[in-house]
Amino acid sequence: MPSYTAPTKDQQFVLHDVLNVSASDIPGYEDLDRDTTGAILEESAKIAEQVMTPLNAVGDKQGCTLENGVVRTPEGFKAAFDEVRAGGWTALDCDPEYGGQGLPYLVATAVGEQFSAANIAFNMYAGLTHGAYSAIHAHGSDEQKAKYLPKMVTCDWTGTMNLTEPHCGTDLGLMRTKAEPQDDGTYKISGQKIFISAGDHDLSENVIHLVLAKIPGGPEGIKGVSLFIVPKFIVKDDGSLGERNGVSVGNIEEKMGIHGNSTCVMNYDEATGFLLGDMHKGMRAMFTMMNEARLGVGLQGFAQAEVAYQNAVEYAKDRLQGRDVTGVKNPDGPADPLIVHPDIRRNLMDQKSFIEGARAFIYWGAQMLDQAHGNEDKDADGLVSLLTPVIKGYLTDKGFDYCVAAQQVYGGHGYIEEWGMSQFARDARITMIYEGANGVQALDLVGRKLATDGGKHVMAFFELVKTFCKENGEDEALADFVGPLKAASKDLQAAGMYFMQNGMKNPNNALAGSYDFMHMFGLVCLGLMWGRMAKAAHAKLAEGTGDAAFYETKLATARYFMARQLPMTGTHLRRIETGADTVMALDAEQF
Repeated sequence: MPSYTAPTKDQQFVLHDVLNVSASDIPGYEDLDRDTTGAILEESAKIAEQVMTPLNAVGDKQGCTLENGVVRTPEGFKAAFDEVRAGGWTALDCDPEYGGQGLPYLVATAVGEQFSAANIAFNMYAGLTHGAYSAIHAHGSDEQKAKYLPKMVTCDWTGTMNLTEPHCGTDLGLMRTKAEPQDDGTYKISGQKIFISAGDHDLSENVIHLVLAKIPGGPEGIKGVSLFIVPKFIVKDDGSLGERNGVSVGNIEEKMGIHGNSTCVMNYDEATGFLLGDMHKGMRAMFTMMNEARLGVGLQGFAQAEVAYQNAVEYAKDRLQGRDVTGVKNPDGPADPLIVHPDIRRNLMDQKSFIEGARAFIYWGAQMLDQAHGNEDKDADGLVSLLTPVIKGYLTDKGFDYCVAAQQVYGGHGYIEEWGMSQFARDARITMIYEGANGVQALDLVGRKLATDGGKHVMAFFELVKTFCKENGEDEALADFVGPLKAASKDLQAAGMYFMQNGMKNPNNALAGSYDFMHMFGLVCLGLMWGRMAKAAHAKLAEGTGDAAFYETKLATARYFMARQLPMTGTHLRRIETGADTVMALDAEQF
């Protein structure tokens, strides 16, 4: 059975040596000294390693079942969920006014990495609740917040988001779910939603669904969509649970992965709903939840790669296959371990350099969210909004790739269920699809985000890279990092210039290159993170304190990324510059 060890040392390195969180002026960060974050991460590691990890394979094998309208989760999930709730782990960054601990989002992100790596399907129940909590917290009335949030913070009640319908996924303007207004101010919700993660289960007393629907007579398309709170059980004025609402589970989807999470077909039959936010402004409220979810999904992508990598490393060190071409390394055995072979090293270094760069990238994104919310910083909000499709799209694409790469280290054993490696690939695969498929993320990045506020935020990103390169350009110790980063940033800028020059006369020239651009942007973001990590590692070595081997390893990994991964921006640029002609050359019937 695969194992998982929380990478607390590397998490601490990013938090304190790279992001220097305790010196930040973001509210709450002044309390995040190394001892405090260390204590939190060590305790969350125990939950991840001892409670969640053992249930990962159980959830995969048993899945969820629907019996007489009741959804049952896998064996052990309910007890584990109760333990997580009792420890306050669902309330880390929630508002203290509603029972939360009020910690920064960055802390919840670091803990969330551990939980997602340990058991992605299990962690989704709390993760989706947090997203629903955020939407109600941002857009709900005082009465709605007081009624729902305290129980959602503790996960006594869990939450969902209901968008997709059988005939519409990304194009939500096509939805048919209706919300008929009632004399008492409520609405009757009728329709069917599909692919609803954690749609129903036996882990909580109530499920608070956030449902997109159209009020008759409203504007056509997406402009006529509103968002509603539709609880499984109606909540009385005194907070107790009343009658069952008109919402039921039609089916549990049979999926490729995340079997331990109940992905449901939800039927709404004149269910009582309560308008959340303004009428016909449902997408604005839902995007509060979706943007948070997209960052969370990016985290899921690299977290699955992390746990797969850990197991691949152990297998490569233990499995004896062949001899080292430069000389025998295991003379007392019949063969040398796999890890002596250059191709295995290449594979593992690809994984390691991505995972550690991704960790820094997403923690930086979480820090920007804290900056945006805590200091009402519009520039930080604009930059993290620009980078959200990159975090979601690039990290999940590569996270899946590296789960497959870890599986490859095992050879034939990786394809056998007994070893458990296929689960990581199967579970990671959904991250490329839900919360907006990655092709849509690329279109959002190029078609919308680049031009936001006149291109102010993408220019701010380029300025960050330029400043790093300028400030460290004369430092010989950082030459291996500054040069490649500068070259990659120029490739990214050239791609943006191509879109400006060619996208106006033919939008397909930009859209045909959008996926390459998203990956290109991701590479440059990881390049910037590796530059910062290399600088931090050099500084720690110069101090002469701490674990020198850890920092030397960090520098070696940084050099690998700069030499072997970052130059791929050139390939993406060449592809972008070919335009749309070859992409659009065939008529539909020629496919």
